[in-house]
Amino acid sequence: MTRIVLGIEYDGSAFFGWQWQEGGLRTVQDEVQKAASRVANHTVSVICTGRTDTGVHALEQVVHFETDAERSMRSWQLGMNVNLPDDVRVIWAQQAVGDFHARYSAIARFYRYTILNRSTKSALQRDRVTWYHQKLDAERMHLAAQSLVGSHDFTAFRALKCQSLSPMRLMYFIDVYRQGEQVIMDISANAFLHHMVRNIAGVLMAIGSGEQEIEWTQVLLEGKNRQVGGVTAPPHGLYLGGVYYPEQYKLPKHPIFEKLPANAQRFNHGDLSK
Repeated sequence: MTRIVLGIEYDGSAFFGWQWQEGGLRTVQDEVQKAASRVANHTVSVICTGRTDTGVHALEQVVHFETDAERSMRSWQLGMNVNLPDDVRVIWAQQAVGDFHARYSAIARFYRYTILNRSTKSALQRDRVTWYHQKLDAERMHLAAQSLVGSHDFTAFRALKCQSLSPMRLMYFIDVYRQGEQVIMDISANAFLHHMVRNIAGVLMAIGSGEQEIEWTQVLLEGKNRQVGGVTAPPHGLYLGGVYYPEQYKLPKHPIFEKLPANAQRFNHGDLSK
């Protein structure tokens, strides 16, 4: 059997998240598995880096699957794209090297949260950005976010129903900046808890609007109480931006990972689930 690795982008607007679900709900995993199975001419099951929720997008989700079908990498990419709906695309395909695993081999994940910060909603971007009408101070948000960098217990920023065995995560960097009418948050960690990025975005928007003080992120982090952690930001502006793997696996790497510390390595907290 050969292990194939894919980089996939998708618009999550019309999906009930990544993971296959009973009842015929439309999911990204189901569409990818059906397309891969048609090209392989046998049933294929794909494993992803991390599950995304309903309405969340991906600039580069990484998956792998096993097959005994002999196809070129170009054939996997083109063949699957012919069989995928318009809101999902395979952007690259490679044969796995060594013991590669899409989830467990990852050193870092990168997410981007995009906020449209203007007085009116967008007709064109309504499902791809989060709209926030109050003026946001991106520099204030960036400053507040820096207390989250490092290894911390992120209980205050995880969903109450999060199933991860540990709240510990290692945050490599978080940058907040303005581009015209958009305020963008780029965030990277070894792994993320359920709703962690959206909860951080909600807190930072409250700080950026002046509703809360800059020190609120630190207070929440130390308090470890999700119930006082503010609102969960909507999914529309959230994108899985990319995944970083050790060089030995010879996979494409998003330029943003140049920001990772030189000694970045997987943080052993026992559970990398989203």
